[in-house]
Amino acid sequence: MEVKRKIILCLLIAITMGCYRIEGRDPTLHRVGGGRYTWSPKVNFTKWASHEHFYKGDWLYFGFDKRIYNVLEVNKTNYENCIDTGFIENITRGGRDVFQLLEARHYYFICGRGFCSQGMKLLIDVKEPTTTLPPPILPNKALLNRLSNTLMLVVTILAWIFI
Repeated sequence: MEVKRKIILCLLIAITMGCYRIEGRDPTLHRVGGGRYTWSPKVNFTKWASHEHFYKGDWLYFGFDKRIYNVLEVNKTNYENCIDTGFIENITRGGRDVFQLLEARHYYFICGRGFCSQGMKLLIDVKEPTTTLPPPILPNKALLNRLSNTLMLVVTILAWIFI
C-alpha cells in the first residue's frame, strides 16, 4: 500500500512540475563606460557602474587605445591609492579586451600610467545569479480538459493496478 502511494505522489509531483519552467539568465556583456571605446578619463565609471547589475558569469568589455591605456585588476588598497604595481592581473591584450566575472565578490580595476588618479578606475560588486519560478504556463481550455481527462485515466489505471 505504501509503494502505491509513493508512485502516485511521484506522478502527481512530476505532472505539477511540468507546468512550470525554470528561468535562468544568460551572461551579459557589459561595455565598460557604456560604449565601444570608453575606457578613458572622460567617463565617470562610478556613475556608470551604479546603473549596471553584475552577476557571476557576466563579462566586462574594455575598449581603449592600448598604446595609451591599460586595464589592471587590483586589490582594494591598490584601487583606493591608485597603485599600479603588484596587480592581480593585467587584462590588457589588444585594446578590445574582455574579462569574465567568475566569482560573486567585489572587483577592482584601474588604469596605470598615471590615469587612475584622473578617474580611470572601476569598482563593481558581482552578485550570484538568481533563478526564479515564473507563474505556471496555462494551456488553452480545450487542451486543459484533455490533459485533465488523461491524468484521471492514468490515476485510475494506477489505482486499479495497485488496489
